[in-house]
Amino acid sequence: MMREISAGGVVVRRAAEGWQLAAIEPRKEPSDSGRTAKKSAPKVTLALPKGLVDAGEKAEQTALREVREETGLTTSALTKLADIKYVYVRSWGDGQRVFKIVSFYLLKYESGMIDDVTPEMRLEVKRALWIPLEEAARTLAYRGERDVVRRALQYLQSHAEV
Repeated sequence: MMREISAGGVVVRRAAEGWQLAAIEPRKEPSDSGRTAKKSAPKVTLALPKGLVDAGEKAEQTALREVREETGLTTSALTKLADIKYVYVRSWGDGQRVFKIVSFYLLKYESGMIDDVTPEMRLEVKRALWIPLEEAARTLAYRGERDVVRRALQYLQSHAEV
C-alpha cells in the first residue's frame, strides 16, 4: 500500500464576534455519473488547508506553506494539534489504496487577505473564507478535521494568552 505524508493548519484569528477559522472549499471534478434525475444545488464541501510534505521539508513548514498557498494568509505556529491517519482509494489514475497521515497545527493569523490565491491554485481551491470557529466543528466535511477543530477550540479556551 502506498503512503502519503501531509500537513495542514487550523488557522485562527480573533474577531469582534469571537474566534474565526480559515476554511477552504476544494474544487471538485464534475461528476461523470450521468444521472440527471434530480437537479439540486451542489453541497458545499468545507475543509482545512493541507498538502503533501515536500522532500527536505518539516511538517510544520508544510502547514505554513500550504496555508499560504491555499488561503493567501501568512501565519505562525502555536502548537501541533494531532496526526490524523486514514486509508483512501484514489479516485483518479490507478485507483490504488493509500495510507495517509496528516499532521495538523494550530496556526495564528498574522497577515494577508483571505482567498488571495494564485490562478494556479484555483485548480485546487474554489475559495477560501473565514467561518466562526465554533461552527467549524459541525460544518467541516471530514470527521477527522472536525475533531482537530475541537482540539483547537479546547487549546484556545485553556490558553487565554493567545
